Parts: sequence; structure tokens; C-alpha cells
Amino acid sequence: MSLGIMAMRAAKTYSGKIEQLREKIENADAVLIGAGAGLSTSAGFTYSGDRFKQYFSDFIEKYHFRNMYEGGFYPFDSLEEHWAYWSRYIYINRYMDAPKPVYDNLFELVGNKDYFVLTTNVDHCFQKAGFAKERLFYTQGDYGLFQCQTPCRPYTYDNETQVKRMAEEQKDMRIPTELIPKCPVCGKPMTMNLRADATFVQDDGWNIHAGYYEKFLNTHKKSKILFLELGVGYNTPGIIKYPFWQMTSSSRNAEYICINKGETTVPNEIRAQSIEIDADIYDVLNDLLSI
Repeated sequence: MSLGIMAMRAAKTYSGKIEQLREKIENADAVLIGAGAGLSTSAGFTYSGDRFKQYFSDFIEKYHFRNMYEGGFYPFDSLEEHWAYWSRYIYINRYMDAPKPVYDNLFELVGNKDYFVLTTNVDHCFQKAGFAKERLFYTQGDYGLFQCQTPCRPYTYDNETQVKRMAEEQKDMRIPTELIPKCPVCGKPMTMNLRADATFVQDDGWNIHAGYYEKFLNTHKKSKILFLELGVGYNTPGIIKYPFWQMTSSSRNAEYICINKGETTVPNEIRAQSIEIDADIYDVLNDLLSI
């Protein structure tokens, strides 16, 4: 078989899947979106390469970091340098807009549906795009929140004002000492509200949104529900991927869609209820909107 014929068949298969997906979204009673890091990567929130070099060239030169994650786990000698790094990290990944309108396009597709979002992402892109706050469950935290590093209380604190000051006023890879964030209750240093170990704070907001998620699932146990998995890998498959497979398998009315460039998997048990699309999510959403 020639490469030209193979390419034509692949294009036809992809086109057919796009048409099927658009039809399934339109006909679903409810859509449960499961979003992983690949969704934000598709939106341009990359943590290495040119974007990393643009904002962290000084740290790269000094420490030879290869990506933002390495710097995020590095044991800096001082809190001034630690927060110089982290304030930039938070600022560009939480308070700047994503380069591509992936989340806006997704909202255009599902905004008029009965939808809910379960995500391991911590960059706040869903709310920026117009997704209703009460329809979101950020399971792994939020770049926009601080917590006590101990923690002394199950509280979190909005950090926008502090982060922007640290990012703006740092010099020579250090923030002014007086800007080091400290817990307002016990006075100990603050840290990010990100799930890394047992100190992660699940505050009242986290618990409320967990309740929203549970209520959505209970409401749609017998509904024609579409599980739409976007950019989810295998770092934490027990949060989105495995539950989506299990819930699809347990309901004849459920359908499962997996979109992830280079990493799509569908178990044989639910293959008849599933569509997998190995492509960039940005391209897929654009094609869906063009139908």
C-alpha cells in the first residue's frame, strides 16, 4: 500500500471520528470533562524549551535547570531565592493567559451542556475561559493559593497580590526579605497549595467542590453521559482515567472519549463505547468547531 493511500485513509478515519465526537457531544445529556496536563500543554503552557528560556534564563545559567519542574523542586539556599523562582513560576502559569485559546474553544463546545470538570491542572485556565466555578473540581490544588507549610490550620490564602509583587520587585534572583510569605496564623513560612505530600491542605473550598462533583455523578447515574478525557497521562491515572473507564463500563448509557497526542488507550471492555483520537487537542477542538 502506498504512503499516499495510507495518508488518505488515516485522514478519513480522523474526519469520521471528529464527526462522531461532535454528534456525541450534541446528543449527550451530560458531559464530564477530565482534564490533565496535556490540555494546558496544547494551550501553550509548556514547561521547557523556548518558554522556559524566556522567563528563567538566569536560573538556567546558574543551575543548569532543563525545565521548570527541576527548579520547582530545587533546595535553594534562601527563601528569597526560592520565592524569586516560584513567584515567576506562578505568575506565568497562573496569572498570564495561555498562548492558544484551547480552553475558550472547549467552553464554546460544551458551555450550553450540563457539564462538569474534574481536573488535575492547577493553572486556573477553566475559570478564565468562562467555565462556572461551581462546575469545577481542582483535585490537586491551585497555583493561586498559599498554605502554611506545617500546616497549622486547614486554610488556604489567595496569593495574587503577593506573587505579583515578588515577581516585580525581585532583583538578582532574590525577592526582598520582607516579601517572604508567612502564615498569618502561626508566622511560619508559607508554601504552595499543591498536592505533593501529606501536608496538602484540603480546605473548605476543596471539600465543597468535591461535593459538587459527587452530586453531578449521582444526578447522572442513569443519564446519557459522555466522559471526555483530555490530555490525561499516567502520572495520576487513579483520579481521572481509571474512574472514567470504570464508570463507562458500568453504564450502557455512557460513552468515553480519549484525546491525547501520543498517548491514547482504550480498554477492550469499553471499546464499543469509546473513541480515541491521537492528535493535538487544539487541532481537534478547532476541527470540531468548524463542522
